[in-house]
Amino acid sequence: MKVSFLVIVALIGGVLFNSANVMALHHEPQNEQASDGKMADNEGIVVSTIDSGGYTYMELENGDHKFWIAAPATQVNKGDHIRFFGSMVMTNFTSKTLNRTFGTIVFVSSTQVKKQ
Repeated sequence: MKVSFLVIVALIGGVLFNSANVMALHHEPQNEQASDGKMADNEGIVVSTIDSGGYTYMELENGDHKFWIAAPATQVNKGDHIRFFGSMVMTNFTSKTLNRTFGTIVFVSSTQVKKQ
């Protein structure tokens, strides 16, 4: 009886924690472009960049809104359309490597250049 109980537990664990299910649990929905042609909230056009301390700081513009994000060091160019994922907003963040305080900055886990 003990063996069959352990087998059942192992089977349930395998079903619950297989790679497809784990990926589904961590999948972030990609905010698609709104039907009115506006960019999604997790997108922007690169206005300026600063590389420092293993991060790329990007000033993005989305409509009439400009904001800063910080991502793991990445190569981007002014004018690139960026989509970002895994965000955490921080206020009054001081970067010691830049000797600068950002009123609001969004730390992101990854970015991608969106093809037009």
